[in-house]
Amino acid sequence: MGDSVDVNSQLVLAFIAAAGSNGCLNADLEKGVPDISNENRVAAINALITKRLIDIFQVGSKLGYKIKPQDNEPADLLNADTEEKIVYGVIKEAGNKGIWMRDIRLKSNLQPTVLNKVLKSLENKKLIKAVKSVSATKKKVYMLFELEPDSTLTGGSWYSDQDFESEFVDVLNQQCYRYLVELRHKHENDQSSTKKGPLAMYNLSSANCGQVCKFITDLGISKVPLSEEDIRTILDTLLYDGKVERKLTINGEFTYRAVNPLVSPPGLVMLPCGICPVISECHLTGNVSPFSCPYLKDWGSKPIIKVQREEI
Repeated sequence: MGDSVDVNSQLVLAFIAAAGSNGCLNADLEKGVPDISNENRVAAINALITKRLIDIFQVGSKLGYKIKPQDNEPADLLNADTEEKIVYGVIKEAGNKGIWMRDIRLKSNLQPTVLNKVLKSLENKKLIKAVKSVSATKKKVYMLFELEPDSTLTGGSWYSDQDFESEFVDVLNQQCYRYLVELRHKHENDQSSTKKGPLAMYNLSSANCGQVCKFITDLGISKVPLSEEDIRTILDTLLYDGKVERKLTINGEFTYRAVNPLVSPPGLVMLPCGICPVISECHLTGNVSPFSCPYLKDWGSKPIIKVQREEI
């Protein structure tokens, strides 16, 4: 029986290899090796999967097989059973974006109870890991243990343990803006720069993402490495706030330049008072008063009101 399985495995492997990188469906394999019984063909396929010579995939409700690229597999996977190798292969294909349990079940065609057992076994062997996604905190995606999750899962630099770091983003926003303001003032107060003309002045007082990223990195205010794409996100928020303007250069990159906003954002605009419809009737001793305003109380302005009260 063992010899017949070896011969059958060679025939099956040769047919799958001839199908190329796209592989072949199970129905094609049945027609391609008609002299092998269904039982021996299944045994041959399982033997090839166990030896990591072929991969199994699914197209709709149909199973297919293709030659597996030979690479270095983890030692703990060599002695794993067929189900574990199939699930490991499905998760590996997903890369660092991971794959939901539902999709693993559909691709592996395993029952939920069996799949749960396989996933737990692979996790215990540290071959895979479960990662929470910021877009669905109650669900987990699976990926290979050694991979770093994609930023679409973790939220990137702006998230820590699925929590948005609003204070960190505010600090970056302020520092990026400060850099652009200082850069503009530097050249506006430099006579050698002003003599070069308005176009040259504009270019000198502008900076690209790489320059701003270097400034933030040199400041050392971030505990995590920030990419130029991260800084571009911050600069775009400044653009939407009307604090900077953006220009596309002939090199195909954007540069940013601080502008004088039409409305100064600090102060009253940042408080609930800035959008209060009855602000004209608000007085310290009136019916509408900051002392009894629930919005100011929620905003955390008790220290401000205390100082005003002492000055009355």
